Amino acid sequence: MVSKEKIEQLNKLSETIIGAAIEVHKYLGPGLLETVYEICLVEELEQRGLNVQQQVRLPLYYKGQLTNKYFVIDLLIENEVILELKAVDKVLPVYENQLMTYLKLTQKNLGLLINFNVPRLIDGIRRRLNG
Repeated sequence: MVSKEKIEQLNKLSETIIGAAIEVHKYLGPGLLETVYEICLVEELEQRGLNVQQQVRLPLYYKGQLTNKYFVIDLLIENEVILELKAVDKVLPVYENQLMTYLKLTQKNLGLLINFNVPRLIDGIRRRLNG
């Protein structure tokens, strides 16, 4: 069970992240590659004083055995919120499933799936909770 204080902290962090993503989208608009949005979003988040980790490798275990494969989380903010970034025509259920898998494997509580390829960014944001 997540405490009320933790929920408030995550909500505030989420608002800051979404504000930064909206700023990037306003400046760049839709239609670019995911990597472009990632680079600019990292810059925007760091300007807002947030700790950002890019391309975080998450090892894959199978039946308790470490494999030589790994998942890659696009961005991890303040070691709390996972961001999965997209620049696609349509958000498929597999993208949301991917985010939920990352949340479960890392035991993080909050993830955001952000698709920059939309006219209004707010229409491209999906917020997911683990648990």
